Amino acid sequence: MLVVGLARSGQAAVRALERRGISVVQADRKLGNDRDLALLAGVDLLVKSPGVPGENPLVGGARERGIPVWSEVELGWRLLRPRPFVGVTGTKGKTTTTELLGAIFRAADRTVAVGGNVGTPLTSLDPPDGAWIVCELSSFQLEDVHELELEVAVLLNLEPDHLDRHGTFEHYRAAKLRVFEHARHRIVPRGLGLDGIEFAADDELPAEPRIPGGHNRANAAAATAAARAAGIDDRPIAEALRSFAGVPHRLELVRERRGVRWVNDSIATNTFAVRHGIAAYDAALRLILGGSPKGDDFLSFARDLPAAVQSIYLVGEAADQIAAALDAAGRAYERVGTIAAAVAAAERAAKSGDVVLLSPACASYDQYADFEERGDHFRDLVNALA
Repeated sequence: MLVVGLARSGQAAVRALERRGISVVQADRKLGNDRDLALLAGVDLLVKSPGVPGENPLVGGARERGIPVWSEVELGWRLLRPRPFVGVTGTKGKTTTTELLGAIFRAADRTVAVGGNVGTPLTSLDPPDGAWIVCELSSFQLEDVHELELEVAVLLNLEPDHLDRHGTFEHYRAAKLRVFEHARHRIVPRGLGLDGIEFAADDELPAEPRIPGGHNRANAAAATAAARAAGIDDRPIAEALRSFAGVPHRLELVRERRGVRWVNDSIATNTFAVRHGIAAYDAALRLILGGSPKGDDFLSFARDLPAAVQSIYLVGEAADQIAAALDAAGRAYERVGTIAAAVAAAERAAKSGDVVLLSPACASYDQYADFEERGDHFRDLVNALA
């Protein structure tokens, strides 16, 4: 077998295959061999990490030769079946909803393992027989699933994202909707025109969620519908909704200092997510934007920014693009370049009652390995304020 891409998922796939005595050829850009078609000789399966695009020469060469191409999720599902799976996808809210579902299953005394895009690759999991698997699924992971069967499939929302990878919204949407191809129960947003059990942010819930924001109430409604479809009653659902405090990098309150709340929303890598983050607060906002652009529409975003956003600090590669949109919308901003400079500028400007919000609307790859590293750096900077 050939594993292409040796980041977290790829390394997990290699280990899982080698534990089963399967010979594995490894390819990665850092090894300098991710374009070497000679590696396909004698290969009967290619497993692709989510970060590897379909245009990769090895992936394309495998398809031309009739060699099956699986995502790491497809491999993980095959290794873990027949355990029942719940799959969660959507433009935003996936990690929060996946972890909330894990909390609901634990409150219901069901053995559960949580994995996928949430951080633990499926091929790293080794749960007992009969355990439920709750899996976060990105569009990159869903591109190359084939037989993935889900007891419950959840689509949270669908807005343009990752257009730098998928090219068009239609291609991105098609990847997301693959979650339903072999699903017993389909949980879908109300008003999207899809068949399934519908949910919305204003649904009546067994309890009000602890995590703030209307978007998180929609996540809670989706998790409630999914848990009920999996046969869980409302008592443990209510218990988890009341106790679940959220996950790091997602509207994470880092610190309150001199009446100013510092919030880490580093996972907000598109404008859709930032809009929801802004709407979660009834306060003056100091907003940190920028990073690696992903093909998002910054002009409409800039025009829609509410007056509550009182200052904007631009960082990273996308600063010029965002600045042009803000100029066209007549919004003021400061170019600061880095997260550290943004924290310093916000510290000088913020007043008691304000919220300083790192919600970048961009990926992190210009200055950080991933959004977690970016959020961790922001947290360290904030906690270091005298």
